[in-house]
Amino acid sequence: MTSDARTATTPAPAAVLELLKPITWFAPMWAFGCGLISSGAPLSERWGLALAGIFLAGPMVCATSQAANDWFDRHVDAINEPNRPIPSGRIPGQWGLIIALVWTVLSLLVAAALGPVVLVAAAVGLALAWAYSAPPFRLKLNGWWGNAAVGLSYESLPWFTGAAAVLGTVPDGRIIVVALLYGIGAHGIMTLNDFKSVEGDTRMGVRSLPVQLGVDRAARLACWVMAVPQVLVIALLLYWAAPIHAAIVAALLIVQGALMGPLLKAPRAKAAWYNATGTTLYVLGMLAAAFALSTITTGAGA
Repeated sequence: MTSDARTATTPAPAAVLELLKPITWFAPMWAFGCGLISSGAPLSERWGLALAGIFLAGPMVCATSQAANDWFDRHVDAINEPNRPIPSGRIPGQWGLIIALVWTVLSLLVAAALGPVVLVAAAVGLALAWAYSAPPFRLKLNGWWGNAAVGLSYESLPWFTGAAAVLGTVPDGRIIVVALLYGIGAHGIMTLNDFKSVEGDTRMGVRSLPVQLGVDRAARLACWVMAVPQVLVIALLLYWAAPIHAAIVAALLIVQGALMGPLLKAPRAKAAWYNATGTTLYVLGMLAAAFALSTITTGAGA
């Protein structure tokens, strides 16, 4: 900790931005974009609404979750990652908690401006974000619950919100089902993120799935959890008469399956590699499914 950090009474903007972790915003922003596309609604006159919603998904709701998580993990980070903004003192005093609370309120205000359905969805996402990190729930302490909360709040809810924002109402049930399936699949992606911290999680009592099941079993489970929802999406797209989009998702899944081979042979060494390759294909499949839904839900492919 520098002397400037020790004597600071308010955080510098750069420290606040680091606390809010822009690198994590991509997933919910992408999912929100998929929701916009899947609605089938023309965006030519709704660009302002779309941009506001993307801002809500990433720099607001997701950033809130990051600030809350770092605040409630500050004692652990002081041991494992002392250079983070809060333990280093660059976010002094109670400012970490204040930022998380302020961002929560601002997120709700932005969501309210986008309509009542968006407001409810954002409120659920924020509730999951706080439950993930804060006592008494601390869902992150158990990989089953914590990964489910992240998958739903990073994929399913933003997708639902994107569609609801432009439609002004609850989206078509087919959109909701596909959004839920991709959120479930994201549970597996989150399991891969836990391989890098098995020893630390074991010492700190965090029951991630690699800790509970062992690395090899957790890796196999993650692969199944990522793959099965995509198989169901393919089947649904075929049922809904969107064979070209189903074939695209299937092709992307086949390549993911090939990449899972090296992952399963060395899960800890290959987890980050798979997240850069296989997970990219996963989110491209989300986009293909969104384009399919845009046709299906407007009647042209029904």
